[in-house]
Amino acid sequence: GVRQPKRAGRVKRDLVTDMRRFSVILRVARAALPGGARAFRTACARPAFAKELCLGNFQKEEVFPYPQISNEELKEINQLVGPVEKFFSEEVDSKKIDQDAKIPQETLNGLKNLGLFGMQIPEEYGGLGLSNTMYARLGEITSQDGAIAVTLAAHQAIGLKGILIAGTEEQKKKYLPKLASGEHIAAFCLTEPGSGSDAASIQTRATLSEDGKSFILNGSKIWISNGGIADIFTVFARTEVVDKDGATKDKITAFIVERAFGGITNGKPEDKLGIRGSNTCEVFFENTKVPIENVVGEIGGGFKVAMNILNSGRFSMGSASAGMLKKLIEMTSEYACTRKQFNKKLSEFGLIQEKIALMARKAYVMESMAYLTAGLMDKPEIPDCSVEAAMVKVFSSESAWVCVSEALQILGGLGYMKDYPYERYLRDCRILLIFEGTNEVLRMYIALTGMQYAGKILTEKIKEIKKGDVKMALGLFMKRTRDSFGRKVDLGIVGKDGVVHPSLEESGKKLEQNVYYFGVTVEGLLRRFGKTIVDEQLVLKRVADILINLYAMTAVISRASRSISIGLRNHDHEVSAPTVSLTVTNVAIKLFSMNDHVLSRHGEIWNSFCGYWNIF
Repeated sequence: GVRQPKRAGRVKRDLVTDMRRFSVILRVARAALPGGARAFRTACARPAFAKELCLGNFQKEEVFPYPQISNEELKEINQLVGPVEKFFSEEVDSKKIDQDAKIPQETLNGLKNLGLFGMQIPEEYGGLGLSNTMYARLGEITSQDGAIAVTLAAHQAIGLKGILIAGTEEQKKKYLPKLASGEHIAAFCLTEPGSGSDAASIQTRATLSEDGKSFILNGSKIWISNGGIADIFTVFARTEVVDKDGATKDKITAFIVERAFGGITNGKPEDKLGIRGSNTCEVFFENTKVPIENVVGEIGGGFKVAMNILNSGRFSMGSASAGMLKKLIEMTSEYACTRKQFNKKLSEFGLIQEKIALMARKAYVMESMAYLTAGLMDKPEIPDCSVEAAMVKVFSSESAWVCVSEALQILGGLGYMKDYPYERYLRDCRILLIFEGTNEVLRMYIALTGMQYAGKILTEKIKEIKKGDVKMALGLFMKRTRDSFGRKVDLGIVGKDGVVHPSLEESGKKLEQNVYYFGVTVEGLLRRFGKTIVDEQLVLKRVADILINLYAMTAVISRASRSISIGLRNHDHEVSAPTVSLTVTNVAIKLFSMNDHVLSRHGEIWNSFCGYWNIF
């Protein structure tokens, strides 16, 4: 049946013992891994895959073959998954958490004993030191309860992340061990009553004390996850900073603030639509004295810290959404195979099959994008994956919302009832489109970041032409000429040196064409709008949507190619996914090009070429 009986709120003594023993065994086993196998990467060294797509370039070595974990990592993640799955299936009562709007303390203790409060904290500070890939895998399980998933994410994906990526060694040694064990819980304090997506407009202020040894913090933050239960806050406030020219300006600074510092109070927990068990409240700071050594990064560098924190954590929403969706598919399919109408099982009706197929396809794409991005982030070169992570967040959150709605439709009236978990999934899922950056803001970020990158490269080319680089000028002219008459696109995805499995060659060719002509489209938009492109939100939305689809398609083809090559079980089911998604992307780019007249017509080639000189 669709009901899932739970043992109410009680963590058994033997399970607690198993979890503690498991944590010790895991750390001992991991000590045998090669040195540096779990080094936490805290910097960005170069642009990654997505930005190059805006130039029509396809860095195949970045995404082919699809990332695979080592045998040691596989063994380790299997050791982790079992106890966590057992805990969530036997000890987490999601219905009660939703009704009481609170996670029981014994449940929180169980999460702490499993080490889930320190998943990405390095082992030297008492954490599990998981890679991004392994963190994403556990996210599939923790997402079974939305409130728990948000509590854990607010703690480590954003709450303590500032210490990890920008903290000093002293700050890490002081705070991370207790945060890893769950003895202390972290929260991220950025949003204010007057500033939501516009983070730069915050009004909370930190004033340097007369002795210069501390800052006095005053202000309030709203909708803070873990705000009422946190011991450590990453707080962003305005501070006075003297520039090189001697002028005093207000800039944002990040601080590590302990509740023990005093002057910190919080409002009552918010009564929310979904994720009701997570603690969300307003937090007030009144003359809170913060030592100057608790500044995270540089004074005045807080905005960059905040953006780096948010950018680094979004990718995990893909695996979390996929984990939730796979559980939902399981329950919905079971119902469809047992419920009869008109003397037929629901599963025999084409419209129901279509809904389940949609859910399965979306889950596959979410997974593919999330683990491809995790693999990129785990590379030694430390690429900048902020655009990829944002694309995963947008695609996964919107797909999850559509799929949960479709699941409710399959269940009919039963899905609308609180006796069953489906309506809770719907309520919990809605927040995904809002927090960690609204999808509207992220679409602007995706498109503008990619186009800014492309614009800089094109500007450099124009400068070289102006200096008399005839070869480059002729190259650009010939490229425009070939594009106007049609050309054979070869980005190395298929063919002699191709990376796609032969059975996916048709999909690979379409991907090549779409990537190349997307680059042409971006170039045309930059020529048409120049710097005013920042004001063309509807155009930017379409750029972002195409870029998201191209990345999704890349992830799916790469994953399917690997599955076929290694003979993975059921790989034949994966072959159909690329074809379906590519059709959407292909049509989107063609419509974009036709509607906006971006691609040059034959008689405009030379004028367009000459127009390069005055754009940037």
